[in-house]
Amino acid sequence: MQAATTEAQATAFWIARPGQGELRTEPLPGPGPGHVLVETLYTGISRGTEALVFAGRVPVSQRTTMRCPFQTGEFPGPVKYGYCSVGRVVEGPRELSGCDVFCLHPHQDRYVVPAEAVSALPVALPPSRAVLAANMETALNGVWDAAIRPGDRVCVIGLGVVGLLVAWLASRIPGTDVLALDIDPSRRAVAGALGLSFAEAPPSGDEFDVVVHASGHPDGLVTALGLAGFEATIVDLSWYGSTPVAVPLGEAFHSRRLTIRSSQAGSVATAQRGRWSYARRMAKALELLADPVLDILIDGESRFSDLPATMAALADGRMTALCHRVRFPAAEG
Repeated sequence: MQAATTEAQATAFWIARPGQGELRTEPLPGPGPGHVLVETLYTGISRGTEALVFAGRVPVSQRTTMRCPFQTGEFPGPVKYGYCSVGRVVEGPRELSGCDVFCLHPHQDRYVVPAEAVSALPVALPPSRAVLAANMETALNGVWDAAIRPGDRVCVIGLGVVGLLVAWLASRIPGTDVLALDIDPSRRAVAGALGLSFAEAPPSGDEFDVVVHASGHPDGLVTALGLAGFEATIVDLSWYGSTPVAVPLGEAFHSRRLTIRSSQAGSVATAQRGRWSYARRMAKALELLADPVLDILIDGESRFSDLPATMAALADGRMTALCHRVRFPAAEG
């Protein structure tokens, strides 16, 4: 195990103002009792949410709700934001010392947090794939909120990382018939690798028991309304930021007795909340990531030193990715 360092500095990614990121050096306190010092190996960029944060599009009304654990600063900036960090405990309680862990922490090369804020990775899960943990946690919560049952016909609209994980989880429920829908034809290969049926356009005349919307675009929610069968549930996993959303509730919405339900990982799904803690949900999300097929969702990687330019390119569309992984110096040595 690497010896504990006495250096009291860390480097973190900050959004200085909307559209501009930078790396800043800041003091790093030593770990006190019950805390751990983590050296970061990888972080993942949660592209949809982080692009909105980077662009300064967090509505004023949601600035408290959208705070992430260990965030510093305020929206729209300067702010230190992010929640997909994988690292190694270099100092802390004996049971965690030397362990690879996941933490909901912004992009930073070293940090100190309470020991209960980290989750040890299962032996079968490599750190390089564990950057998907927050996405899997959101997808798992979404499947719970959707209450998908064996035999249901399910359509998932929008095949970003969360949408693909929802479709993958739903397809593993016995008897389900899952359609993965996205207007981007490049998603066909990824969906196929995950064993999913894919379509670019809504199927004519088909009706679904459950429709999950994860495209992040209001048009996708309109499509979801058209695909939902009588008394079906539409679960919206998209977060639109400050974008207004117009939904045609004057057409078949009432006659079909449809339900639109929001899902967000900030609270454990209602049906599970009495028994499932956040720690138990995260442990299950990490366990579900053990399948190597999920590596296909990580389709880009860059160095931490390049993160300001990388984040700008992802936010404005010059760079596309499902999950973009950030590699830190500790992963290279």
